[in-house]
Amino acid sequence: MQRPLFGAPKRPLPWILGLLGAGILAVGGLTYRLAQSSGAPSDLEKYTVAATQETLTVEIEANGVVQPVQTVNISPKTPGRIVGLFVEQGDRVQRGQRLAVMENQEAFADGMQSQARLQEAVARFREAEMKIPTELNQLQAEVNQAKTRIAQARSQLQRSQARLQEVQTRIPRDIDQLAAQAKASESRLKLAQSRVKRNQSLLEEGAISQDRFDELLNDFYTAQADLAAALQRLEQAKTTASPEVGQIQQEIQQNQGAILEAEQALKGQEAALQRRAATAKAELASLKAGAEAAQAQLERSKIQYRDTYIVAPFPGIVTQRFASVGAFVTPTTTASTTASATSTSILSIARGLEVVAKVPEVDVGALRVGQPVIIQADAYPNQSFQGKVTRVAPEAIVENNVTSFEVVVALVTGQDKLRSKMNVDVTFQGEPLNSAVTVPTVAIVTQNGETGVMTPDEENNPQFAPVTVGLVLDSKTQILSGLEPGQRVFIDLPEAARKKMEAEEKP
Repeated sequence: MQRPLFGAPKRPLPWILGLLGAGILAVGGLTYRLAQSSGAPSDLEKYTVAATQETLTVEIEANGVVQPVQTVNISPKTPGRIVGLFVEQGDRVQRGQRLAVMENQEAFADGMQSQARLQEAVARFREAEMKIPTELNQLQAEVNQAKTRIAQARSQLQRSQARLQEVQTRIPRDIDQLAAQAKASESRLKLAQSRVKRNQSLLEEGAISQDRFDELLNDFYTAQADLAAALQRLEQAKTTASPEVGQIQQEIQQNQGAILEAEQALKGQEAALQRRAATAKAELASLKAGAEAAQAQLERSKIQYRDTYIVAPFPGIVTQRFASVGAFVTPTTTASTTASATSTSILSIARGLEVVAKVPEVDVGALRVGQPVIIQADAYPNQSFQGKVTRVAPEAIVENNVTSFEVVVALVTGQDKLRSKMNVDVTFQGEPLNSAVTVPTVAIVTQNGETGVMTPDEENNPQFAPVTVGLVLDSKTQILSGLEPGQRVFIDLPEAARKKMEAEEKP
């Protein structure tokens, strides 16, 4: 047996008792110091938990109500009496299917009258289309005839003016020629007369025969007759020249008057043609407008007649029937979306089903369009239905100081089982968050308007540590930054730390 280095004590019991006393004193001092701080390690574990890193499955639960996608109360466009009703409550209908018919004899008569007015207006327009061009052609023909008459009169005037010029040139020449002939005849007469005088004495003397003298005497009488004829022709030419010129001048005046008259007539006919062309265009436009107005009136009558047949605006199911055959209905709620019917509605139609859920404000940030949803109804306790988010309301609603957002969920399954106004529970399925740092939600505190947690300092006293908070899932809150996995946070404060913080908060 080996002996101790410094020797064994001769009386070991006092040494043991001394060591035990010193240990007790040391433990008491440490316990006192820990008591003066936030608490012992066992207390730290009691008041704190460690931040964990885990995979979060985001599920947001909410309550919802099954509602139709679209619902309307059907009423006629004009007041009237129902003469036919073709559907019952619960019937499924297609878009455009006839649901009811109102009294329409008057609308039918209006349509027939509008049809007759249209035919009359079209007939007047067609008649004008054929008549007006004929009138314009006739007026144009008269204009052309007037132009032809003017051209003819001008041609006749030119011929008369040419004749006048020819006559005025020819008559003086003829008179000069006849005067020359008369002068020649006078010269022959004088010659014959002188011959007769010279041969008269020769006849008396018997120098010439009586026959020779008679020949000379005959020449005298012939020359005398020729002179008289020449003088007569000259006088006649002088006396007839003036009437011929006057006649031609009168013809010229007549031609000029005819031209002037024809030109005035042409102006009037051209003006008439222009006026008729202008009025024809306006007349055709007016008749066409009348036909179009009649066509519009006919279409209006057809619409009024069609409106007497009440048709389904969309495929759906008849949820309510408010009137019966013979009832008088007035139009007020044709496009109403109210749930309650009015006395003026014929029936109500709903299309499709969807769920409208109210989601708390703190959870709305985790929702997105297209997100899958699980739907459960009390009427089918052992069955779940599928849905997806189609719309998140852009504006919150506040009820009893609780802020929430309406979220519309389209039904993927359950259209044939769920009913309108059913209460359902909805669970919005989010994508898993891997390696998410979480702490109990009760650990989140606010100091001076800043969000954070209380972590132990070196002496295990609570100290504020700011953090960035992510999703809040019931009792867990995601920490995006400011805290590491395994780091402890206070979920409750020791009595001494709480009193100290309350004292510090007091002014």
